[in-house]
Amino acid sequence: MSRILVALSGGVDSAVAALLLKRQGHEVHGAYFRTWMNEEGLPFPGECPWEDDVRHARSVAEHLGLPFRTLDLVAEYRRTVVDYLVEGYRTGLTPNPDVVCNREMKFGVFLDRARAEGYDAIATGHYVRRRANVDGTFDLLEGRDPNKDQSYFLAMIRQEQLAHAVFPVGELLKPEVRRLAAEAGLPNADRKDSQGICFLGQVPVQDFLERHIPDAPGPVVNHEGRAIGTHRGLHRYTLGQRKGIGLPSNTDHEHYVVVRKDIATSTLHVAFDRPGLPDLYVDRAEAKGFSWINAPLSGDIDVLARIRHRDPATPARLSFKADGTAEARFQQAQRGVAPGQVLAVYQGQVLRGGGVFV
Repeated sequence: MSRILVALSGGVDSAVAALLLKRQGHEVHGAYFRTWMNEEGLPFPGECPWEDDVRHARSVAEHLGLPFRTLDLVAEYRRTVVDYLVEGYRTGLTPNPDVVCNREMKFGVFLDRARAEGYDAIATGHYVRRRANVDGTFDLLEGRDPNKDQSYFLAMIRQEQLAHAVFPVGELLKPEVRRLAAEAGLPNADRKDSQGICFLGQVPVQDFLERHIPDAPGPVVNHEGRAIGTHRGLHRYTLGQRKGIGLPSNTDHEHYVVVRKDIATSTLHVAFDRPGLPDLYVDRAEAKGFSWINAPLSGDIDVLARIRHRDPATPARLSFKADGTAEARFQQAQRGVAPGQVLAVYQGQVLRGGGVFV
């Protein structure tokens, strides 16, 4: 049996992960790690429910009879996640903090801390599956529940991280997780799932960015090249965005969406959302900075590509250049491929890795 440190978030998924590991006979400890937004006294609007999260995490540990502690990883979060997020938006990108949070924090700093303290592995409540290969390596597979699969968020983790991570709920459907929690009497069995960005909690990202990036107004231009308004700053918008632009719709069925951001002129380009709209719907895009979970892909190869967590994986052809950059040619045009977002690459249900759109 192994000695495992479970990242207890306060939610039901990580609680059931701890429950299952204990039932399997492992030596299980629990930990909640404090993040950048957990600092006291920060003047951010909205909810930041970390204290409630800690209470729930501790109550789960007490119910299961597990040693529990809170780890302070505030400085590491600021350096690896917050700075990445702010710099990305400042330069016109649409960064994905959850992917970076997983690679650099949960399976980076947190895992390193656990390994240094003698733990064999860490566990989380992610809906993904780990599969051992005959050569001693591991593959990462989509979770069995297609509605809860979280593999997209792990697209940038590395083999050495996966080797010391376990995902006990990956083989379960969400209703099964709820049932197990209720049958075990877990105190958070009915707690609502969190939808917040990994370190912002329920604080809207725009409220967060207001503290870090000053507004830089510029023109809003339609598809005819005519200025029809003024935006507050390009960092507030991403490709495909419809809400929050501040422009009236043409009809009940047509809405303005962002189709391009011109950083050099601080111009926001919008158009009515129609299939085949240039810039918004593309059948090819480039990505770089690929990270591979197992053997890297190269040359020309057919894959399944996912450009957002909620989007289905779609057939695509990847063509790699000598510098590691790849062009993805999608079988079906994709909407709103934004620079800075992550391209997750699959073969069947196996997540091979991911890169960043440019």
